[in-house]
Amino acid sequence: MQAVYSTSSLKQANPTPFKSLTGKLDPGILKALDAMQYEYMTPVQEKVLNSLPSLRTDCLVQAKTGTGKTTAFLLPALQSLVTSDSVPKGQVAILILSPTRELAMQIAKECNQITAHLHKRIECHTAFGGSARATALSSFMNGSPSVLVATPGRLKDYLSEKPTQAKFKNLRTVILDEADTMLEKGFLEDVKHILRLLPPKRSGWQGMCFSATVPDKIKDVLEVVLMPNYATVSTIDKFEPPTHTRVPQYHVVIPTVKDTFTALLSLVEHERQEGEANPKIIVFGTTANLVALYAEFFRRSSSLRVYELQSRLSQPQRTRTTREFKEATSGIMFATDVIGRGMDFPNVTSVIQVGLPMNGEQYVHRVGRTARVDRDGRAVILLTHAESFFLRSNQNLPIRPYVHEIDTKDNAAATEAMATIDEKSKQKAYSAYLGFMKGFMNKLQLKPEALVAMANELAIKALHCPGVPPMEKKTIGKMGLRGVQGINYGTLSDDESPSKRMKPNVEQRQTFNSAPRGGRAARGRGAGGGGRGGMKNIA
Repeated sequence: MQAVYSTSSLKQANPTPFKSLTGKLDPGILKALDAMQYEYMTPVQEKVLNSLPSLRTDCLVQAKTGTGKTTAFLLPALQSLVTSDSVPKGQVAILILSPTRELAMQIAKECNQITAHLHKRIECHTAFGGSARATALSSFMNGSPSVLVATPGRLKDYLSEKPTQAKFKNLRTVILDEADTMLEKGFLEDVKHILRLLPPKRSGWQGMCFSATVPDKIKDVLEVVLMPNYATVSTIDKFEPPTHTRVPQYHVVIPTVKDTFTALLSLVEHERQEGEANPKIIVFGTTANLVALYAEFFRRSSSLRVYELQSRLSQPQRTRTTREFKEATSGIMFATDVIGRGMDFPNVTSVIQVGLPMNGEQYVHRVGRTARVDRDGRAVILLTHAESFFLRSNQNLPIRPYVHEIDTKDNAAATEAMATIDEKSKQKAYSAYLGFMKGFMNKLQLKPEALVAMANELAIKALHCPGVPPMEKKTIGKMGLRGVQGINYGTLSDDESPSKRMKPNVEQRQTFNSAPRGGRAARGRGAGGGGRGGMKNIA
């Protein structure tokens, strides 16, 4: 390893202006930075641009999300491209691998902004799932893509064809962004496969790897991407508290799931007041269909501008929402973990999590959407009493009781808002909730019948459904809940009336005051399955 360059904090007593790079960066790049109102460098930008022996030095950069690292890797890569005459038109010079399509789009947008004032035209293309493969690939093959920002899965698919591989013969820079996240998402083998199809390292391309942490498993990739004498840049001070420990964090525990919507309304109102003139709130839900229902409910019951970002929306819808919420000065966005890590939404005042995160790591990543780039922020998690085991299991997290009293009483406005939402949306949310919670049955210490009773309480008491929503036998079977009392077997057709659609096909002998607690869940496929055998990706 060549050298280690470190800095301790985002807070700089004497930040370095980008103008100090005059003569080192192309005038067109400096003009773009000025147009973007980038006046001073963050520590990671300063270390990469000023401390390395050369802008072409291979480097491993340890930096947290929200510290300006996208600019830190784009500037040296683009400067190298601008000053090079060795890359023929139509050849990819810069390849950037990103773990998510949202982050890939964010990187591409910044790349286009930085290159907007260059005399040399630079095309930045993207490749990720969720878009029309044939159209995107045709544009890539017939265009002049100097820069490609891609997710590993889609790029691996592209490179399965020889003509596509030929577009990378003159590669100058390979950048791995959020390398630790790629590892978490299981992309490591895809990345290794991609690297085997690219020109060998001895051809001279520069490697840059950006990662908040450096697990051992990533080191196999580093050996391929970086030269042995690579430099390490670190902006993570081992004595500095992690971002999630610096964000004030609170928990709200409500009696049962029936109180979720009224409690969330009350909680958002308190956080709205904490956000003063411009509250900007992100609410994370557990599934796409629940997020869709939260958003629809708030459109009918809140004066805040409502945004929605979840996996069941089309890619154009997600792109538009991402752009609009970034540009918004205030509003509330309901989202799944498509934005859990890496996405940068400016000035988020509060992050609210409704329901159980999959684990402590997911909780922390969500908290990281606020208090970015030296801004203040708060985080609140809303749990039912049954879900409060999460707090006991994660006592290392600094989560305190919420400072305000939360109102869980039904009110006319909330009831009226819920009543106007179509039953199909409620049915989808009910099914999604049941499927998600099935995965936590052991930790909840619930028998299958008690789990179904809890979901039915959500439907009857919170969603104000006229009966237990029907589910198809195939869905029930996948959940491992076939034969469990309280399930309504059936289908939901668009031409049926709400009352007919909700008519149960099985006897339901239960009350909804509170879901009965039972012992350990039964194992196997019969009578409700068990443990974490539920459908993880039900919706």
